[in-house]
Amino acid sequence: MMKGIIDGCLLSIINEKEVYGYELAEQLEAYGFEAFSEGTIYPLLLRMQKEELVTSTLRKSTAGPKRKYYSLTKKGEEELAQFKSRWTLLEANVNRVLQKKTKGE
Repeated sequence: MMKGIIDGCLLSIINEKEVYGYELAEQLEAYGFEAFSEGTIYPLLLRMQKEELVTSTLRKSTAGPKRKYYSLTKKGEEELAQFKSRWTLLEANVNRVLQKKTKGE
């Protein structure tokens, strides 16, 4: 379950601005996802790149080697919109279960 959620969160963060892997890990941590390191994020980014949801560009870094910055493709933007829609529905359904309310209430 977390896999799909983290994918959507990564797409949302990348949608805000071009970002590199370590920065993504820091932002996830700032949002409360402490269990996700760069080692977890990079395979997800590689898969998203293969699925043409993100593109990457190597840029010079002021501290060390070049960094790979990620940005969303049009397909990535569409996937993010679908994720938001699915999340809204899932959140509403889970909340109904937790609050013991049926759909009609």
